[in-house]
Amino acid sequence: MSTALAKKGGTRMNKKILSISSKRQITIPQKFYQALGFGSEAECVMRGDEIVIRPVKTAPGGEFAEQILAELIAEGVSGDELLSRFKERQAQIRPAVEAMLSEAEAAADGTGEFASYKDVFGTED
Repeated sequence: MSTALAKKGGTRMNKKILSISSKRQITIPQKFYQALGFGSEAECVMRGDEIVIRPVKTAPGGEFAEQILAELIAEGVSGDELLSRFKERQAQIRPAVEAMLSEAEAAADGTGEFASYKDVFGTED
């Protein structure tokens, strides 16, 4: 493995050549792993002729955090129970979103249930 600094589009990048094992495995260099905050999972994205490997966000549904907290506070939850119940609700978001996406894909493919615009909004009478 060799290390080099490179510039791409005016942005300074760290670059390292990695070995690929016979099982197609690579090791993320420790300094990259720590600097980017990798945990136990990585996301692999093919972008054109590149592969981007980045940490999986550890707080799926983070965009709903304020709403979840507001609801729990309105319910009178506080202290350690607030943290516990917040984590439970936040963990439910990703599976719910994935289920909605699966239903939407099935509807788009014509294999699942769907409602038309007219079914949802009716007609202008």
